[in-house]
Amino acid sequence: MSAPSPDATVREVAVLGSTGSIGTQALDVIRRNPGRFRVTGLAAGGGRVDLLAAQALEFRPEVVAVAKASAAQELQLAFYAEAKRRGYATGDYPLPKIAAGPDAVAEVAAWRCDVVLNGVTGALGLASTLAALDAGRTLALANKESLIIGGPLVKERARPGQIVPVDSEHSALAQCLRGGRAEEVRRLVLTASGGPFRGRRRAELAEVTPEEAMNHPTWDMGPVVTINSATLVNKGLEVIEAHLLFDVPMDRIEVMVHPQSVVHSMVEFTDGSTLAQVSPPDMRLPIALGIDWPDRVPDAAPGLDWTRAHTWELFPLDDEAFPAVALARHAGELGGTVPAVYNAANEECVDAFRAGRLPFLGIVDTIARVVEEHGSGATADLSLDDVLAADGWARARTAELTGTG
Repeated sequence: MSAPSPDATVREVAVLGSTGSIGTQALDVIRRNPGRFRVTGLAAGGGRVDLLAAQALEFRPEVVAVAKASAAQELQLAFYAEAKRRGYATGDYPLPKIAAGPDAVAEVAAWRCDVVLNGVTGALGLASTLAALDAGRTLALANKESLIIGGPLVKERARPGQIVPVDSEHSALAQCLRGGRAEEVRRLVLTASGGPFRGRRRAELAEVTPEEAMNHPTWDMGPVVTINSATLVNKGLEVIEAHLLFDVPMDRIEVMVHPQSVVHSMVEFTDGSTLAQVSPPDMRLPIALGIDWPDRVPDAAPGLDWTRAHTWELFPLDDEAFPAVALARHAGELGGTVPAVYNAANEECVDAFRAGRLPFLGIVDTIARVVEEHGSGATADLSLDDVLAADGWARARTAELTGTG
């Protein structure tokens, strides 16, 4: 547990997606640094109300939200049950404001605080990203999809420095970019673990099961992100995200496969030097940096053991076996609503794969077909309605192709 410097102020944080992987790890960082952070709001989908109630009683936020309106009563009952379990008498604990429904999470994003950590999964995070930016909050962004599908919408609302990346790769890039000026950057190099199927040829992926795809060798993540890592769609999304965050052209963003997941990303400068950020694969480090940016939280995560030998490998990406990154690069270059179509089609394909309606290789093949059918998608003045319409069309078309529409 670390203490802030004497002149430091407590940073107030709203955690969106608090019951998910990012959210629970963020709360662990906050728990171990009580003099540095205070939780003002918690929000979740509503599928784990018992955990959400326990978090609320521990961290005492002012507001708690569930995206599922029907979960509001369940949450209240969970509060009482958790309070009883902890031995509180009636009235011994303050109940936060409870918000429920499709706009509730965005309400927490605009709540009074210093930093909003957006750990919501998928396109649903866009409304919260926009709400946090419009409210003037620093946005610690773990929900890459909202930036990718919102693109210019998100960027035009953000002040310089208002968005701080939490993805380990983009946090690494942000740290490395401190080592030089923007005009000195030659290229960004994102690293990928390669997922559970690294080294396999395309033909060897035909019979992959959801259980196999969920067996990530390095990271413990939610099901959607884990399967995205197996297809490398996640890395494709991260290429688009890096382009939008750091204003580096697509053709100057590379991907290397790094099985050890210790080198989180690199920046090559014009003089030929390359800076890399390295640390054990522990998301608490980029989360801690994200919610306290630009300051570092002491002992946020264990460092590397420099008393033993290390071997770090880097391999070029096999685009034939894993075409998701090249497809994402194409979608990002087209711009407009195409990245939203790529993302929406993928989310629907992942659901179909998990349900046994689509083979593993069918995920990226179907995304490619939907992107091609959508066309360029370029608009001079992209609006939120344009993004939502493209997202809805892509989901409906993907559902038709996967047998659910």
